Amino acid sequence: VVRDAIQSSMYRKSYGDVQALAGLDLRVSRGAICGLLGKNGAGKTTTIKVLLGMVRPTSGAARVFGLAADDERASVEIRGRTAFVSEDKDLYGGMTVDELIRFVAPFYPKWRADLASGYLAQLELRADARIDDLSRGMRTKLALLIALSTGAELLILDEPTSGLDPVATEQVLKILVKQAGRDGTTVLFSSHQLADVEQIADHIAIVDRGRIVVDGVLDDVRSRHKRIQLVFDGDAPDAAFKSRGVVATQKQGRVLSVLSSAGEEGIVAEARALRPRTVDVLPVTLKEIFLETVGVEN
Repeated sequence: VVRDAIQSSMYRKSYGDVQALAGLDLRVSRGAICGLLGKNGAGKTTTIKVLLGMVRPTSGAARVFGLAADDERASVEIRGRTAFVSEDKDLYGGMTVDELIRFVAPFYPKWRADLASGYLAQLELRADARIDDLSRGMRTKLALLIALSTGAELLILDEPTSGLDPVATEQVLKILVKQAGRDGTTVLFSSHQLADVEQIADHIAIVDRGRIVVDGVLDDVRSRHKRIQLVFDGDAPDAAFKSRGVVATQKQGRVLSVLSSAGEEGIVAEARALRPRTVDVLPVTLKEIFLETVGVEN
């Protein structure tokens, strides 16, 4: 039995002189909901395309359900067991909602007509509405309805809540959690909405410059990251900490803060040698971890 839905090892992808992926390692367990995070251009979309066999890695290996993603025959099987919703939410515009559902259903041997009917009502989609006339949010709902009704073992979703209002976003997130829990569906979703990721993901992977820089169970990632905050009587000194796990150091006036990913004991010991007025160890949010890991000032 293959325990991981996705397992990739050091795969790289270059477009001419541009390196989109620089040795990316990603593992997603079956039944997990994994949030894939990163700035624009970090390599998220290329990662998804490699997994789906849409592009081939320049080197390295990517496996989905234990099958090689760059093997033509295996890639067909992977796509048959996977539902993908792109960021653009591409749909056939000349059809009605009902016509599109009836058109795509025969392509999926495990199509769940009961789910499609239920989500149609739950997501307040009119069966007779023309797709060309749907708002961006309604198109997103329809694309998700189709993906969720395919009976796929793996859902790969690129910005799945784009265009949705807060009420619809909450509704879609609850649907994803419920279906993953009920059917054991694995979900890999790329999103810029960190609040969405924190709400439903049990695993996260942060991509930066084509590499995974943070990877793990969300609760574990949050628990091992700490902020060590030092307050001085005067301006904070310049300091280079040697303890392992230093992610980023920030200095602002009297305050020097260090984000650590590997426990705070060593950094606290070094900090006390600087003779600050106070040393505090503080919890951090996923947003703080993300922004400082990828080098964005918050």
